[in-house]
Amino acid sequence: MLNWDEFHAEENPVARQQPAPTEAPEPAAPAAAAAYAPAAAPAARTEHDAQRGATSQPAGASAAQTGTVTSAPATDAIARARASVEHMDVEEGVAELEGTAGRVQVDDKRMINCRADLNQLVPFKYDWAWQKYLDGCSNHWMPQEVNMSADVATWKNPEGLTDDERRIIKRSLGFFSTADSLVANNLVLAVYRLITNPECRQYILRQSFEEAIHTHAYQYCIESLGMDEGEIFNMYRELPSVAKKAQWGIQYTREMSDPAFTTGTVETDKALLENLIAFYCVLEGIFFYCGFTQILSMGRRNKMTGVAEQFQYILRDESMHVNFGVDVINQIKIENPHLWDAQMRDKATQMILEGTELEIQYARDTMPRGVLGMNAKMMEEYLQFIANRRLAQLGLPEQFKGVNNPFPWMSEIMDLRKEKNFFETRVIEYQTGGSLSW
Repeated sequence: MLNWDEFHAEENPVARQQPAPTEAPEPAAPAAAAAYAPAAAPAARTEHDAQRGATSQPAGASAAQTGTVTSAPATDAIARARASVEHMDVEEGVAELEGTAGRVQVDDKRMINCRADLNQLVPFKYDWAWQKYLDGCSNHWMPQEVNMSADVATWKNPEGLTDDERRIIKRSLGFFSTADSLVANNLVLAVYRLITNPECRQYILRQSFEEAIHTHAYQYCIESLGMDEGEIFNMYRELPSVAKKAQWGIQYTREMSDPAFTTGTVETDKALLENLIAFYCVLEGIFFYCGFTQILSMGRRNKMTGVAEQFQYILRDESMHVNFGVDVINQIKIENPHLWDAQMRDKATQMILEGTELEIQYARDTMPRGVLGMNAKMMEEYLQFIANRRLAQLGLPEQFKGVNNPFPWMSEIMDLRKEKNFFETRVIEYQTGGSLSW
């Protein structure tokens, strides 16, 4: 097998000529000295090489014509890099990548506290997670694709919207612009690290990108309409009904955002489960629905259609997020039945009921009077209808008996019956691009 020098010698026979017999061979330098040779050494070797090349090349022949290769002298930094690579020990890195399982079998995979190699995506154990990732990619969109010119004209027109309608726009953008950032932070800093399944992590990466797109969309709406950015982006601090919702979500991620937090005990595993319920079932599964219903109702009335179109795309993403989160929670329950005890079931129920009450208060704040064919009382029933749905998805008893959906037109946009139950088939309504019709 050829070494590096022999390889070049094989390509360039002229370069293989040996020095004249009268020349004494130069003593070999120690390896360390060669790696850290002073800068003057390359110049000396170049002069020697030039003398040797002069005896072997025909007069007037160039390097390209004779086939010789002239290498640039190695700098000290290059020499040190080569020495470092030469002495690199790969065993430690391989051991870290392999984990304790070597090649992963399907049965090795678990949703949390898994010891199998997380870098081995296949074989899939949770096909539904991979399918959701593919569905999310198929539903890709960007905020700039939506024409906002009509919205700008309506917003700037003093007669374009009522005061109540303007309040709804501001409140929605004020809450959502922060809420999706909170969700993204939780995904990146906590959930991704603590969910120990690669196909689920793949979807979480896709969801994180979608949350960034959503935050971008809200900023795009705020900027397009020329709103006071300080007022809108700080609403979660300054407006009580918005601040309460943000604070409720933050309390469930503080502990897990600490890099030192790990699962593996009943207490910490339950803390992760509470986090998933808070963000998937409440923050994305309840807190978003009042504002989305209000904005989409505007779109149906041919008002602020650009903002409404952005929200419709976002709602389709959020629906998939909720479905994924519910599936993850239920899978954790299956693999860790000891976590889903009476105490945890009661805690989950209370979390969903607290979220419902906070969203009802927000509805009353944003709709002190009837507007857009709805009022706070109708929204209260709608939120109770959604809360029952979230409870049922987790296998918990419904708490609001006899409530119905007072906004059946929402089914045209995102029918709750189309939300897939645990491990059901994929949502086929998702597709890339295309304008949404009202």
